[in-house]
Amino acid sequence: METENKKSGSKLIPILVFAAVIIAVGLYGFFFLNQEDNIIQGEADVTEVRISSKVPGRIEKYLVEEGSYVRKGDTLAILSIPDIEAKLAQATAAEQGASAQNQKAIKGARQEQIQGAYEMWQKAVVGVDIAKKSFDRVQNLFDKGVVTAQKRDETEAQYKASTATEKAAKSQYDMARNGAEREDKEAAQAMVERAKGAVAEVESYIAESYLISPIDGRISEKFPNVGELVGTGAPIMNVAKLDEKWGSFNIREDRLKDYKDVGKTITVYVPALEEHLDMTIYYVKDLGSYAAWKATKTTGQFDRKTFEVRARFKDSSVDVLPGMSLIIKE
Repeated sequence: METENKKSGSKLIPILVFAAVIIAVGLYGFFFLNQEDNIIQGEADVTEVRISSKVPGRIEKYLVEEGSYVRKGDTLAILSIPDIEAKLAQATAAEQGASAQNQKAIKGARQEQIQGAYEMWQKAVVGVDIAKKSFDRVQNLFDKGVVTAQKRDETEAQYKASTATEKAAKSQYDMARNGAEREDKEAAQAMVERAKGAVAEVESYIAESYLISPIDGRISEKFPNVGELVGTGAPIMNVAKLDEKWGSFNIREDRLKDYKDVGKTITVYVPALEEHLDMTIYYVKDLGSYAAWKATKTTGQFDRKTFEVRARFKDSSVDVLPGMSLIIKE
Protein backbone atom coordinates (compact mmCIF):
# COMPACT_ATOMS: atom_id res chain seq x y z
CA MET A 1 0.00 0.00 0.00
CA GLU A 2 2.79 2.36 0.89
CA THR A 3 4.51 1.52 -2.37
CA GLU A 4 1.44 2.49 -4.37
CA ASN A 5 1.26 5.85 -2.60
CA LYS A 6 4.87 6.56 -3.49
CA LYS A 7 4.21 5.77 -7.16
CA SER A 8 1.18 8.08 -7.22
CA GLY A 9 3.23 10.88 -5.63
CA SER A 10 6.04 10.52 -8.17
CA LYS A 11 3.56 10.81 -11.04
CA LEU A 12 1.98 13.93 -9.53
CA ILE A 13 5.24 15.89 -9.32
CA PRO A 14 5.73 16.39 -13.15
CA ILE A 15 2.11 17.41 -13.44
CA LEU A 16 2.52 20.06 -10.75
CA VAL A 17 5.78 21.34 -12.33
CA PHE A 18 4.13 21.61 -15.73
CA ALA A 19 1.17 23.44 -14.22
CA ALA A 20 3.53 25.85 -12.42
CA VAL A 21 5.33 26.63 -15.69
CA ILE A 22 2.02 27.33 -17.44
CA ILE A 23 0.93 29.66 -14.65
CA ALA A 24 4.30 31.48 -14.70
CA VAL A 25 4.16 32.00 -18.47
CA GLY A 26 0.60 33.26 -18.18
CA LEU A 27 1.49 35.71 -15.43
CA TYR A 28 4.51 36.96 -17.39
CA GLY A 29 2.40 37.53 -20.48
CA PHE A 30 -0.29 39.28 -18.46
CA PHE A 31 2.03 41.65 -16.66
CA PHE A 32 4.70 42.26 -19.30
CA LEU A 33 3.74 41.29 -22.83
CA ASN A 34 0.43 43.13 -22.65
CA GLN A 35 2.11 46.41 -21.72
CA GLU A 36 2.44 49.18 -24.28
CA ASP A 37 5.95 49.71 -25.55
CA ASN A 38 7.40 52.87 -24.02
CA ILE A 39 10.21 53.24 -26.56
CA ILE A 40 10.05 54.98 -29.95
CA GLN A 41 12.93 54.19 -32.26
CA GLY A 42 14.01 56.35 -35.20
CA GLU A 43 16.96 56.71 -37.51
CA ALA A 44 19.44 59.51 -38.16
CA ASP A 45 19.79 60.88 -41.65
CA VAL A 46 21.40 63.74 -43.54
CA THR A 47 20.33 65.90 -46.48
CA GLU A 48 21.88 64.69 -49.72
CA VAL A 49 22.27 66.50 -53.04
CA ARG A 50 22.17 64.36 -56.17
CA ILE A 51 24.79 65.24 -58.79
CA SER A 52 23.77 64.75 -62.43
CA SER A 53 24.45 66.21 -65.88
CA LYS A 54 22.26 68.05 -68.39
CA VAL A 55 23.83 66.19 -71.31
CA PRO A 56 24.50 62.50 -71.94
CA GLY A 57 28.08 61.36 -71.96
CA ARG A 58 30.62 58.83 -70.78
CA ILE A 59 32.34 58.96 -67.39
CA GLU A 60 35.90 59.87 -68.28
CA LYS A 61 37.38 60.47 -64.85
CA TYR A 62 36.46 60.73 -61.17
CA LEU A 63 38.35 63.29 -59.12
CA VAL A 64 36.91 62.20 -55.76
CA GLU A 65 36.15 58.94 -53.99
CA GLU A 66 33.33 57.87 -51.70
CA GLY A 67 33.93 59.42 -48.28
CA SER A 68 35.88 62.39 -49.70
CA TYR A 69 35.10 65.80 -48.24
CA VAL A 70 34.51 68.45 -50.91
CA ARG A 71 33.96 72.19 -50.98
CA LYS A 72 31.42 74.13 -53.01
CA GLY A 73 32.80 74.65 -56.52
CA ASP A 74 35.12 71.61 -56.49
CA THR A 75 35.19 69.51 -59.67
CA LEU A 76 33.93 66.02 -58.87
CA ALA A 77 34.06 64.22 -62.23
CA ILE A 78 34.62 64.80 -65.96
CA LEU A 79 32.40 63.53 -68.76
CA SER A 80 33.45 62.82 -72.34
CA ILE A 81 30.91 64.35 -74.76
CA PRO A 82 32.41 64.36 -78.30
CA ASP A 83 29.01 65.05 -79.94
CA ILE A 84 28.70 68.37 -78.13
CA GLU A 85 32.28 69.30 -79.00
CA ALA A 86 31.46 68.76 -82.71
CA LYS A 87 28.40 70.99 -82.36
CA LEU A 88 30.58 73.66 -80.78
CA ALA A 89 32.84 73.63 -83.84
CA GLN A 90 29.79 74.04 -86.10
CA ALA A 91 28.38 76.89 -84.02
CA THR A 92 31.75 78.66 -83.94
CA ALA A 93 32.06 78.46 -87.73
CA ALA A 94 28.53 79.86 -88.14
CA GLU A 95 29.42 82.75 -85.83
CA GLN A 96 32.53 83.56 -87.84
CA GLY A 97 30.50 83.58 -91.08
CA ALA A 98 27.85 85.87 -89.59
CA SER A 99 30.54 88.23 -88.28
CA ALA A 100 32.12 88.43 -91.75
CA GLN A 101 28.75 89.30 -93.32
CA ASN A 102 28.19 91.93 -90.66
CA GLN A 103 31.59 93.51 -91.31
CA LYS A 104 30.82 93.56 -95.00
CA ALA A 105 27.53 95.36 -94.36
CA ILE A 106 29.22 97.89 -92.09
CA LYS A 107 32.12 98.52 -94.43
CA GLY A 108 29.99 98.74 -97.58
CA ALA A 109 31.39 98.48 -101.11
CA ARG A 110 35.07 98.01 -101.83
CA GLN A 111 37.19 101.04 -102.52
CA GLU A 112 37.57 100.07 -106.17
CA GLN A 113 33.77 99.96 -106.57
CA ILE A 114 33.42 103.37 -104.94
CA GLN A 115 36.11 104.82 -107.19
CA GLY A 116 34.49 103.34 -110.30
CA ALA A 117 31.09 104.81 -109.36
CA TYR A 118 32.72 108.18 -108.79
CA GLU A 119 34.33 108.13 -112.23
CA MET A 120 31.02 107.26 -113.88
CA TRP A 121 29.40 110.18 -112.08
CA GLN A 122 32.12 112.57 -113.19
CA LYS A 123 31.69 111.35 -116.76
CA ALA A 124 27.98 112.05 -116.53
CA VAL A 125 28.71 115.54 -115.13
CA VAL A 126 30.89 116.32 -118.15
CA GLY A 127 28.17 115.01 -120.45
CA VAL A 128 25.65 117.34 -118.86
CA ASP A 129 27.97 120.29 -119.25
CA ILE A 130 28.50 119.59 -122.97
CA ALA A 131 24.77 118.98 -123.55
CA LYS A 132 23.96 122.26 -121.76
CA LYS A 133 26.35 124.24 -123.95
CA SER A 134 25.03 122.57 -127.13
CA PHE A 135 21.44 123.35 -126.16
CA ASP A 136 22.28 127.01 -125.41
CA ARG A 137 23.89 127.43 -128.85
CA VAL A 138 21.01 125.80 -130.69
CA GLN A 139 18.54 127.88 -128.70
CA ASN A 140 20.32 131.10 -129.79
CA LEU A 141 20.29 129.98 -133.42
CA PHE A 142 16.63 129.01 -133.12
CA ASP A 143 15.82 132.45 -131.74
CA LYS A 144 17.51 133.99 -134.79
CA GLY A 145 15.61 131.65 -137.10
CA VAL A 146 18.70 129.85 -138.31
CA VAL A 147 17.75 126.29 -137.17
CA THR A 148 14.48 124.48 -137.19
CA ALA A 149 12.36 123.74 -134.15
CA GLN A 150 13.00 120.02 -134.58
CA LYS A 151 16.76 120.54 -134.21
CA ARG A 152 16.14 122.60 -131.07
CA ASP A 153 13.89 119.91 -129.61
CA GLU A 154 16.45 117.20 -130.30
CA THR A 155 19.19 119.15 -128.56
CA GLU A 156 16.94 119.85 -125.58
CA ALA A 157 16.10 116.14 -125.28
CA GLN A 158 19.78 115.24 -125.28
CA TYR A 159 20.40 117.80 -122.54
CA LYS A 160 17.61 116.40 -120.37
CA ALA A 161 18.80 112.83 -120.93
CA SER A 162 22.33 113.79 -119.89
CA THR A 163 20.97 115.40 -116.72
CA ALA A 164 19.03 112.24 -115.84
CA THR A 165 22.10 110.10 -116.49
CA GLU A 166 24.15 112.33 -114.19
CA LYS A 167 21.60 111.97 -111.39
CA ALA A 168 21.57 108.19 -111.73
CA ALA A 169 25.37 108.06 -111.64
CA LYS A 170 25.37 110.28 -108.56
CA SER A 171 22.93 107.89 -106.82
CA GLN A 172 25.12 104.88 -107.63
CA TYR A 173 28.14 106.67 -106.23
CA ASP A 174 26.30 107.66 -103.02
CA MET A 175 25.06 104.10 -102.53
CA ALA A 176 28.56 102.67 -102.94
CA ARG A 177 30.01 105.23 -100.55
CA ASN A 178 27.30 104.83 -97.85
CA GLY A 179 27.31 101.04 -97.90
CA ALA A 180 24.32 98.85 -96.96
CA GLU A 181 21.05 100.32 -95.75
CA ARG A 182 20.29 100.59 -92.05
CA GLU A 183 17.87 97.68 -92.19
CA ASP A 184 20.47 95.47 -93.87
CA LYS A 185 23.03 96.38 -91.21
CA GLU A 186 20.58 95.59 -88.43
CA ALA A 187 19.72 92.27 -90.04
CA ALA A 188 23.42 91.37 -90.31
CA GLN A 189 23.98 92.32 -86.67
CA ALA A 190 21.01 90.20 -85.61
CA MET A 191 22.50 87.21 -87.40
CA VAL A 192 25.72 87.74 -85.45
CA GLU A 193 23.85 87.83 -82.14
CA ARG A 194 21.95 84.67 -83.07
CA ALA A 195 25.20 82.87 -83.88
CA LYS A 196 26.72 84.03 -80.60
CA GLY A 197 23.70 82.68 -78.74
CA ALA A 198 24.13 79.29 -80.40
CA VAL A 199 27.80 79.22 -79.38
CA ALA A 200 26.92 80.21 -75.81
CA GLU A 201 24.33 77.44 -75.64
CA VAL A 202 26.76 74.77 -76.80
CA GLU A 203 29.45 76.13 -74.47
CA SER A 204 27.02 75.76 -71.56
CA TYR A 205 26.65 72.09 -72.52
CA ILE A 206 30.43 71.77 -72.66
CA ALA A 207 30.59 73.22 -69.14
CA GLU A 208 28.24 70.44 -68.02
CA SER A 209 30.98 67.93 -68.79
CA TYR A 210 32.60 69.12 -65.56
CA LEU A 211 30.48 68.07 -62.59
CA ILE A 212 30.79 70.71 -59.88
CA SER A 213 29.79 70.35 -56.25
CA PRO A 214 27.03 72.85 -55.36
CA ILE A 215 27.63 72.50 -51.59
CA ASP A 216 30.19 71.69 -48.94
CA GLY A 217 29.85 68.06 -47.91
CA ARG A 218 31.01 64.50 -48.22
CA ILE A 219 30.65 62.07 -51.12
CA SER A 220 28.25 59.48 -49.78
CA GLU A 221 27.77 57.34 -52.88
CA LYS A 222 28.88 56.97 -56.50
CA PHE A 223 26.76 55.15 -59.06
CA PRO A 224 28.33 54.56 -62.52
CA ASN A 225 31.90 53.41 -63.04
CA VAL A 226 34.53 55.08 -65.21
CA GLY A 227 33.79 54.41 -68.88
CA GLU A 228 30.05 53.91 -68.44
CA LEU A 229 27.48 55.95 -70.33
CA VAL A 230 25.08 58.20 -68.40
CA GLY A 231 21.92 59.80 -69.72
CA THR A 232 20.51 63.29 -69.26
CA GLY A 233 19.68 63.85 -65.60
CA ALA A 234 20.94 60.41 -64.55
CA PRO A 235 22.33 60.38 -60.98
CA ILE A 236 26.10 60.12 -60.86
CA MET A 237 26.85 60.65 -57.18
CA ASN A 238 25.40 61.99 -53.93
CA VAL A 239 26.93 64.69 -51.75
CA ALA A 240 25.87 64.63 -48.10
CA LYS A 241 25.28 68.06 -46.57
CA LEU A 242 26.80 67.43 -43.17
CA ASP A 243 25.43 70.61 -41.58
CA GLU A 244 21.84 69.41 -42.15
CA LYS A 245 21.47 66.37 -39.91
CA TRP A 246 18.04 65.15 -38.91
CA GLY A 247 16.15 62.10 -37.80
CA SER A 248 12.84 60.46 -38.64
CA PHE A 249 10.44 58.53 -36.42
CA ASN A 250 7.34 56.50 -37.34
CA ILE A 251 4.80 57.12 -34.57
CA ARG A 252 1.28 55.69 -34.27
CA GLU A 253 -1.43 58.26 -33.88
CA ASP A 254 -2.41 57.08 -30.38
CA ARG A 255 1.08 58.19 -29.25
CA LEU A 256 1.38 61.26 -31.46
CA LYS A 257 -0.04 63.86 -29.05
CA ASP A 258 3.41 64.66 -27.60
CA TYR A 259 5.12 64.91 -31.03
CA LYS A 260 2.64 66.69 -33.31
CA ASP A 261 3.70 70.27 -32.57
CA VAL A 262 6.22 71.69 -35.04
CA GLY A 263 8.97 73.58 -33.22
CA LYS A 264 8.79 71.44 -30.09
CA THR A 265 12.07 70.25 -28.56
CA ILE A 266 12.52 66.56 -27.81
CA THR A 267 15.40 64.65 -26.26
CA VAL A 268 16.67 61.47 -27.91
CA TYR A 269 19.24 58.90 -26.91
CA VAL A 270 21.90 57.87 -29.45
CA PRO A 271 23.19 54.40 -28.52
CA ALA A 272 26.19 54.66 -30.86
CA LEU A 273 27.40 57.80 -29.06
CA GLU A 274 25.93 56.97 -25.64
CA GLU A 275 24.62 60.52 -25.49
CA HIS A 276 21.32 62.33 -25.07
CA LEU A 277 20.79 65.04 -27.70
CA ASP A 278 18.15 67.72 -28.20
CA MET A 279 16.20 67.87 -31.44
CA THR A 280 13.53 70.22 -32.83
CA ILE A 281 10.48 68.83 -34.63
CA TYR A 282 9.97 70.43 -38.06
CA TYR A 283 7.83 67.96 -40.03
CA VAL A 284 4.79 65.81 -39.29
CA LYS A 285 2.95 63.91 -42.02
CA ASP A 286 0.63 60.94 -42.43
CA LEU A 287 2.46 58.04 -44.07
CA GLY A 288 -0.68 56.95 -45.89
CA SER A 289 -2.59 53.72 -46.16
CA TYR A 290 0.49 51.76 -47.17
CA ALA A 291 2.16 52.41 -43.80
CA ALA A 292 2.12 50.03 -40.89
CA TRP A 293 -1.02 50.17 -38.78
CA LYS A 294 -2.43 48.45 -35.74
CA ALA A 295 -6.04 47.64 -34.90
CA THR A 296 -7.36 48.90 -31.56
CA LYS A 297 -8.92 45.51 -30.86
CA THR A 298 -8.61 42.03 -32.23
CA THR A 299 -11.91 42.51 -34.05
CA GLY A 300 -10.83 46.05 -34.99
CA GLN A 301 -12.95 49.14 -34.43
CA PHE A 302 -10.58 51.52 -36.25
CA ASP A 303 -6.97 51.45 -37.42
CA ARG A 304 -4.21 53.36 -35.70
CA LYS A 305 -2.47 55.15 -38.56
CA THR A 306 1.23 55.91 -38.54
CA PHE A 307 2.78 59.36 -38.93
CA GLU A 308 6.30 60.30 -39.91
CA VAL A 309 7.87 62.84 -37.56
CA ARG A 310 11.13 64.52 -38.48
CA ALA A 311 13.36 66.55 -36.19
CA ARG A 312 16.64 68.41 -36.62
CA PHE A 313 19.55 68.29 -34.22
CA LYS A 314 19.91 71.59 -32.40
CA ASP A 315 23.68 71.21 -32.57
CA SER A 316 24.50 70.42 -36.20
CA SER A 317 28.13 69.64 -35.32
CA VAL A 318 27.27 66.47 -33.39
CA ASP A 319 29.06 63.38 -34.67
CA VAL A 320 25.88 61.59 -35.76
CA LEU A 321 26.16 59.46 -38.88
CA PRO A 322 23.29 58.50 -41.21
CA GLY A 323 21.70 55.23 -40.13
CA MET A 324 22.40 55.57 -36.40
CA SER A 325 19.50 54.62 -34.14
CA LEU A 326 17.65 57.34 -32.24
CA ILE A 327 15.69 56.34 -29.14
CA ILE A 328 12.86 58.26 -27.46
CA LYS A 329 11.97 56.91 -24.02
CA GLU A 330 8.55 57.90 -22.78
